[in-house]
Amino acid sequence: MTTTKTQATKVATALETGEELTAKQISARYGVKNTRAVISQLRTEGYSIYLNKRVSSYNGETYMKYALGTPTRSVVAAGHQALRA
Repeated sequence: MTTTKTQATKVATALETGEELTAKQISARYGVKNTRAVISQLRTEGYSIYLNKRVSSYNGETYMKYALGTPTRSVVAAGHQALRA
């Protein structure tokens, strides 16, 4: 389980520096086999990670990138509401 934590820490550090990463990039760079699980773990730890759709300027294809962001007021309010329930 230490390996997963190390991989998650590496991914979190990359996102904190402003990088946007695809699932393939996360797998290739950090050896993550299950990208969704690592992202889910980081979200559980409090990171606001978003999956953004991008369009390639090269060939017009769409792809998805993970990025660290700031939650909106409505998201924060929903979280507080959920904690009260």
